[in-house]
Amino acid sequence: MLAIPQIRRIGDQRSNNTMTVNIKKGHKQLVDEAEALIDTLAAEEAIKLHGNECVVIVDLRDVRELRREGRVPGSFHMPRCMLEFWIDPESPYFKDVFSQDKRFVFYCNKGWRSALATRTAQEMGLEDVCHIGGGFSAWQAAGGPTEEYGK
Repeated sequence: MLAIPQIRRIGDQRSNNTMTVNIKKGHKQLVDEAEALIDTLAAEEAIKLHGNECVVIVDLRDVRELRREGRVPGSFHMPRCMLEFWIDPESPYFKDVFSQDKRFVFYCNKGWRSALATRTAQEMGLEDVCHIGGGFSAWQAAGGPTEEYGK
C-alpha cells in the first residue's frame, strides 16, 4: 500500500513525510535467493580466470562507474539494464558475444546486481554463467588488475 506524503508545517518551514512502500521482497532477499541458485566465484578464483580465452568477464556497471573507478582489463561492458536484450538472440539488440561457447563471469560493484543478473541469465538459458562475490570491490581488494575505462 502506498502512503501519500503529506506536507506539514514545522514553525515557518515545510517538510515532507517520507513515503512508505510495502513490498513483498527487499533487495537483500532477492540477492540471497539468487545466490542460492547460482555459482559465485571468490575474487581470487575470478582473477585466475582473467585472460583465459574460454572466459568472458562481463562488467554490468553503469558507464559512470567505469569512468570513476576503472574496470577489469579486457572485460566486456554490458549495462545491467540491457542484459535481457543483449542475451536474447531474437532481440534487435542481441550481442554476438553471448552466442559463443564460453564461460561468462559477471560483476558489478558489490556483487548484488551481478547476482541478480546471473540468475536472470540462467533463467534465460545462458548455461555457463557465474558472478564474482563482492564484485569489483572484492576484485580490487584481492589485487586483481584494473585499468582506466576507455584505455
